[in-house]
Amino acid sequence: MAKATKKQALGRGLSALLKDPENDIQSVSDKNADKVIGNVVELDIDAIEVNPFQPRTNFNDEALKELAISIRELGIIQPITVRKLDFNKFQLVSGERRFRASKLVGLKTIPSYIRIANDQESLEMALVENIQRQDLDPIEIALSYQRLIDEIEVTQEKLSDRVGKKRSTITNYLRLLRLDPIIQTGMRDGFVSMGHGRALINIEETKDQISIYEKIVADSLSVRETEALVKAYREAKNHDGTKKINKLTKDVPNYVSKGMDALKEHLSAKVAITASQNGKGKIVIPFHSKEEFQRLRKLLTGE
Repeated sequence: MAKATKKQALGRGLSALLKDPENDIQSVSDKNADKVIGNVVELDIDAIEVNPFQPRTNFNDEALKELAISIRELGIIQPITVRKLDFNKFQLVSGERRFRASKLVGLKTIPSYIRIANDQESLEMALVENIQRQDLDPIEIALSYQRLIDEIEVTQEKLSDRVGKKRSTITNYLRLLRLDPIIQTGMRDGFVSMGHGRALINIEETKDQISIYEKIVADSLSVRETEALVKAYREAKNHDGTKKINKLTKDVPNYVSKGMDALKEHLSAKVAITASQNGKGKIVIPFHSKEEFQRLRKLLTGE
């Protein structure tokens, strides 16, 4: 315990060093740079700006609030990473969820690992760090790969070496970006998996992609069932494949469509509902974390 306290005190001392305008550190060769760069320092949270290169755009509000509660009780377990921009001015490289949650709690300072990096290095650091996360949806990962290829100008082969992934894995993610935006959104919201998406890529007609996607959600089809459906469609494409796909979709009864908005609002979650005219149907509620599942369980059970 004494060791942790000493480390935290050291961080506060380095924070004071960074606020000395006469010894502003702009490069690794500057005086006292070795004491700051690569170390964890308590930084004023208002001195840190959000990284414009941050590839992650989807932050679950409920999960963010739960993280904020955890930070209030236990503090920051893992420091964020920032790069120094100017005197007492920093930019976030990784750890935006922790940064946002800390601001929600009202923290004045936050432990930060300081680096000096240019724009390209900052983008690459943010993208690679993002790709390594375990809770990203497939579209977020695909977009991160595409940005690395476009903005850092690397080939898939070189990208494979940098992120430690097989080239075939990167290719499979990038192919998902060929899907219709409606299906990409469904994948991000958890209605379908990457396996479903990979099967749907083999459908060239957008309207048929969407028709099969609606069938997957309506009947909770597995990836294997989806692959079989896509195979049947392709075999019948030159005949009446389109008609067969169109027959798979059903209109939702009025009583269901009227109640969907109220249910979504109550749960603060996306809800997929399918029902036949005889009264049978399904309700699908996706969740993206253990915390979100527990929140939904409490709302549904009242416990």
